[in-house]
Amino acid sequence: MAAAPGSQDFVNRKTAIRFSLFLKMNALIILLFVPIVILFAYSNGVTNNVISKELKESNMTQLVFLSSQLENRISQTVNFVISFSRDPNVEKFNGLNIWDDRYDRMQTRYVVQEKMSLQSGLNNIWPVDYSVYSQQNKEAISNAKAPVAYDEDYLKANMSGKWTYGDGRSSGSAENGTFNWFYAASYGYQGTLKGSDLVVQASFSHDNIRKMLDEYKAGGQGNALLYRKGETPIVNESAAPSLLADLANDLDSRELGDKAQYIASLDGQSYLISSIRSTQLDWYLVDAVPLDQMLGPIAASRNLFYLTMALLLAVGISASVLLYRNVQRPIIQLIRGLQSVQRGDFSVQIKAKVNNEFSFLFYRFNEMSREIQELVEKVLGEKLRAREATLKQLQAQINPHFLYNCLGFIINMAQMKEEEAVVSMAYNLSAYYRYTTRMERETAALEEEMKLVVNYLEIQMLRNSRIRYRIDLPEEMKRQQVPRLILQPLVENAIIHGISKSYAAGEIVITGSMGDGFCRIYVDDDGPGLDKEGQEQLLRKMQEPLQEEMGCGLWNTNRRLMHLFGEGSCLRFCDSPLGGFRTELIWRLPEEKEKLAMALPEVKGVPALA
Repeated sequence: MAAAPGSQDFVNRKTAIRFSLFLKMNALIILLFVPIVILFAYSNGVTNNVISKELKESNMTQLVFLSSQLENRISQTVNFVISFSRDPNVEKFNGLNIWDDRYDRMQTRYVVQEKMSLQSGLNNIWPVDYSVYSQQNKEAISNAKAPVAYDEDYLKANMSGKWTYGDGRSSGSAENGTFNWFYAASYGYQGTLKGSDLVVQASFSHDNIRKMLDEYKAGGQGNALLYRKGETPIVNESAAPSLLADLANDLDSRELGDKAQYIASLDGQSYLISSIRSTQLDWYLVDAVPLDQMLGPIAASRNLFYLTMALLLAVGISASVLLYRNVQRPIIQLIRGLQSVQRGDFSVQIKAKVNNEFSFLFYRFNEMSREIQELVEKVLGEKLRAREATLKQLQAQINPHFLYNCLGFIINMAQMKEEEAVVSMAYNLSAYYRYTTRMERETAALEEEMKLVVNYLEIQMLRNSRIRYRIDLPEEMKRQQVPRLILQPLVENAIIHGISKSYAAGEIVITGSMGDGFCRIYVDDDGPGLDKEGQEQLLRKMQEPLQEEMGCGLWNTNRRLMHLFGEGSCLRFCDSPLGGFRTELIWRLPEEKEKLAMALPEVKGVPALA
């Protein structure tokens, strides 16, 4: 019934593959997705980098263009102021009271004011107020709506040679701030009133810059502003106050160079911040572009792709699970059922709630296992009955062998008129056959077998007065079940082939031991013994079929041990410690189910005995 080693190895390999097949399928599905996800992530990263780079370059380019427009308009204003300061009428206005009458003075003021108004009106999108201060006359002329008076303290406070923000008297603000530049006509004393007799002032409102920022925003996505640390930023009309407040705080915490570009989190969103310094005003043009708004479609496309891949992975794993439940698991059940049958368990039945082709396979497998079990039970029953007949035949061969010897002794004693010996022999022989003729059981306790051996030895002592014996067996061993008439042939062999061949011999010793799952009984005599070659020859005969020239006692005993107790149970021969020959009877201690099988053989699945 045991499976062949090669077949078992094949099943083990298939089982190992079966256990890992589900994991391999899922790993393969994941491996299919990993390169796609990695490639998409790389492509999306490259796209983001390229777009971010282009966005940065585009934003900086637009901001540089805005800065150049601002610088050009300021430069135009500065150039006009310089050229205007050399205008003859302006110089005439700052003359040394050389006018002859009031009309000439009024005419000069009118011409100067007309030129300033004309220059300011040429560029309506960038209106500039011009003022001319005459240190000689302590007078001022301006095209501004509000009247301008000569104030030397005001001029001294603002003669810095740079553009300033405010009204020269208080800090600038988003409501009233103006940019002012004062130019002294004296080349050697720019920035001061020393040596100067004429100052030209150019002023433009922050509204000019706000209009530029509004136009800039209308053409893009940014929120541009003009910023300088410590001043109120100039912003476009549609700028969000919270965003501008966060941006101003962020700019205050940074050191800005001539050009700067970085990403900051403002008002809960990511913004690309670009800045460029105005060399004329010493302010910074700053633009904040919302990256989430610019890169949002790409991020949405990326998230949609990842969601789609996750759904496809879930569908793939679900398909793998369905395949496992509906195909692989039934195959696993079939393999386990076949392995159980291979191990000899033909009562296995596959119970599974499937509604596909495997239900037919399960039905046929269950039917096959039932039929195999019935067939095995029939074959096993026939085998047990054949073995029982063989054992009875072997036992029947032993009984006449002993009987012939005993009857021969009785005849001899009767002829010699030894009535006491005849009576004792008859008594022991009667006890012996009373035991052997009870055939209701094939086995008996070892203690009963020893009583039979004692009867036999008493009979032999009647025949040969030199014979003496000693028996020493453990109490636990005496309760072991053994085949009937299993020990008597060994004692008989010791007497016939040991003691009878030497006039000096006559001792028989029977001892026993238990251990390592085996019981051992040693039958020793002090006869001439047997050499090694003879012992090996005798062992070979035990393994061969019964031969006519060989006695059947030892051969039958060895066969009965092997039939009843299985592997490891046999007869062995060696030199005796008494100096003669030792016969060792060995049998395996049976398991509980084997004890029951020996006491009452039943057919239940796999046979209990080999």
